[in-house]
Amino acid sequence: MVDEHAGRVPDWLIVRHDGGLYVPGAVVLAGATTRTRAGLFAALAAVLTLPAYLGETWDALFDVLRDRLDAGPLTLLITDAGQLLVDEPSDQYGLLLAVLGDLATSAPHPLRVILDEAVPS
Repeated sequence: MVDEHAGRVPDWLIVRHDGGLYVPGAVVLAGATTRTRAGLFAALAAVLTLPAYLGETWDALFDVLRDRLDAGPLTLLITDAGQLLVDEPSDQYGLLLAVLGDLATSAPHPLRVILDEAVPS
C-alpha cells in the first residue's frame, strides 16, 4: 500500500525481497498458508490465539486485531509474501492492507507488517 501523498510505503509496512529475514518477537506466517482469506484467518487465529468468535469478515479481523493491539505492539512477518491471498480476487489483498493500515494508524500500540518475498536466484 503506497501513501499517495508522500509517494512511499507507509511506515507500518516493510516490503523485502531477500528472504531469510529474522525479526525478534515477530509473529511469522508462511505465505503458503495465506493463499486464501480463510487460510489467512486460520493462520492468524492459530499464531495469535485469537478468539473462537473470529468470523471470516474484514470487520471481524479488524476487531480482534484491535483487541490484540490493546495489549501491546505486534509485528507480523509474512514469508513468501507473494503467495498472500493469491487464490482470492485481487481486491482482497487491497482490503487486507486497508484493514492493517487502519489498525496501524488507530491502535494504541504499534503494528508493523513485514512482507518478505525472496527473489529466485
